Amino acid sequence: MSRTDRFVVVTGGPGSGKTTLVSALRTEGLDTMPEAGRAIIQDQVAIGGDALPWADRAAFAGLMLADDMRSHREARVLDACVIFDRGIPDVVGYLQLCGLPVPAPVRKAAALYRYRRQVFIAPPWPEIFSGDAERKQSLEEAAATYETMVQVYSGLGYELISLPLVRVAERVDFVLRHLGQRQ
Repeated sequence: MSRTDRFVVVTGGPGSGKTTLVSALRTEGLDTMPEAGRAIIQDQVAIGGDALPWADRAAFAGLMLADDMRSHREARVLDACVIFDRGIPDVVGYLQLCGLPVPAPVRKAAALYRYRRQVFIAPPWPEIFSGDAERKQSLEEAAATYETMVQVYSGLGYELISLPLVRVAERVDFVLRHLGQRQ
């Protein structure tokens, strides 16, 4: 298995169960890397910063890219499979969703910092969708995010594996079976 074959991304729109799944996979003993966006929002709010999706979207994207690149570097020293709650291509998708240009360095990062070819994508799931202090998108925006991630990841040569709309334990089994860690 190559180094980046161990780097497994879970992506999709907000409120589709990604972070819950990643947390459950961590409970199963897998190494994980957290979503950059939520922590950045919390930090920026705490310090009165404006690198926020409702203030300075370009600055927010820049911080997400830096955090995702750091996570990728940190994962390189780990020997086992690492589950990422979103990846660098999500930054490309975020900028596109915002109608902002995707700078050449962001495109280069998405090309250079690769993950396992098979990416798990969580489709919109109205029954579990809800907002919170960091997630201010509507269900319609969540669906648009999902569609954008499909386009971005496919365009970068990734194969998307749609997560079933089932209980967390069943999603965990689904992912582990696809990773060859469960029968």
